[in-house]
Amino acid sequence: MNIALVGYGKMGKSIEKIAIERNHSIVLIIDQHNPEMLIAEQLKKADVVIEFSRPEAAFNNIKTCLDAGVPVVCGTTGWLEHKQEVIDLCIKLNGAFMYASNYSLGVNIFFQLNKYLASMMHKFPEYNIRIEEIHHTQKLDAPSGTAITLAEGIMLRNHSIKSWSKGASLSKEVLPIHSIREDDVPGIHSIYYENEIDSIEIKHTAFTREGFALGAVTAAEWIKDRKGSFSMQDMLGFDQ
Repeated sequence: MNIALVGYGKMGKSIEKIAIERNHSIVLIIDQHNPEMLIAEQLKKADVVIEFSRPEAAFNNIKTCLDAGVPVVCGTTGWLEHKQEVIDLCIKLNGAFMYASNYSLGVNIFFQLNKYLASMMHKFPEYNIRIEEIHHTQKLDAPSGTAITLAEGIMLRNHSIKSWSKGASLSKEVLPIHSIREDDVPGIHSIYYENEIDSIEIKHTAFTREGFALGAVTAAEWIKDRKGSFSMQDMLGFDQ
């Protein structure tokens, strides 16, 4: 399979390594040094685009790829106010698009576990809920896209939670997400249910970026000959 990489930071380089190990070819790399190459003529060399760029660039990058008729796997976070526009464009063009805040298999299992626990815990309102995420200091967005996905999973199954907030919350209807930035941390996400008597915690810890990269390449393999807008839950056969 021929892959185009849009974004060539640490994740892009990890994806390149995994893709080559899986006998794919990287036919195009676009980053801040050659944005003029993001045109249909170049993109059509690829079977799939894997997009890990920057929040302010992702929306236009994805639109350009869909307009060129090339399936897109996107892992950039921080741009989701435009997500419905992308889905609508994908459907209009009969294209293929997948977005995930995290492509790690372990994290996506964690997403399901989070929703299952939230379904159980909504019966026990005496527990206060909070999310904590820790990432490397180069991470551009806070809270992380993964933390926001976890919050959305809790709200889906616990209707007493109406929204999430960055940092502390004064209302039990607002789920607080605490973001911590430390050197060289690929990603740690924890969910706490706490009251005066005890605490319940579930946590996912990433040791390297390879799990994210492998998931993104696997998603590219899966979406290559499909049409529509997808999530990792679709690929893995999990309930939404």
